[in-house]
Amino acid sequence: MDLHYLVREPQNLNSKTPLLILLHGYGSNEEDLFSFVPTLPEDWLVVSFRAPMNSQYEGYSWYDIDLMNTENRIDIPQAKESLNGILENILKIGNHYGLTDNETHLCGFSQGGILSYALALENPQLFSKVACMSCYPEEKLMENMVKDKKKLERLRFFISHGTEDAVIPLEWGRKAADLLYDLSCYFSFREYMSGHGVNQKNYMDLMDFFKK
Repeated sequence: MDLHYLVREPQNLNSKTPLLILLHGYGSNEEDLFSFVPTLPEDWLVVSFRAPMNSQYEGYSWYDIDLMNTENRIDIPQAKESLNGILENILKIGNHYGLTDNETHLCGFSQGGILSYALALENPQLFSKVACMSCYPEEKLMENMVKDKKKLERLRFFISHGTEDAVIPLEWGRKAADLLYDLSCYFSFREYMSGHGVNQKNYMDLMDFFKK
């Protein structure tokens, strides 16, 4: 799976250049989170992937959603295929730029955030900072979740959710705090007076997280 992406290269690239992967939500595209670029650290390589599937209305999706089906809201095989595709493309980008001794960070919104949880908790050795916004951890995507606290200790999570989110309920988002607490992961969980989106305070806190 070759994913289309936008890239912002730093002025100086070397084997230790940090890589940030941006994963958009359902019905959006690679330009959405790429708008964060002007306020992200200038020495990072930033890559924003476009999901592989056309969504029902416009934009793209990582997997189909059936809101009427409470038992199987998401198409698990499609989601797993997307997860494998993202990993494959991250490795390709690392090889292309000669990133052999760098940190890789994740930032996902909604669908992209759900995938970010799965990517980080199944492959903690590959990632460092992980931002999951307006989403929740989907257990069906994390059958191989790592539970060894030693392997998870390098991960740093930033989780944000709108108190008025009508797409993914706040209660679902809060499940992440319980899960990460049980795994002894380092995380901050923040709630904002907003709907299914990122308000200005959320954005500023996210940028602070990445710059620390």
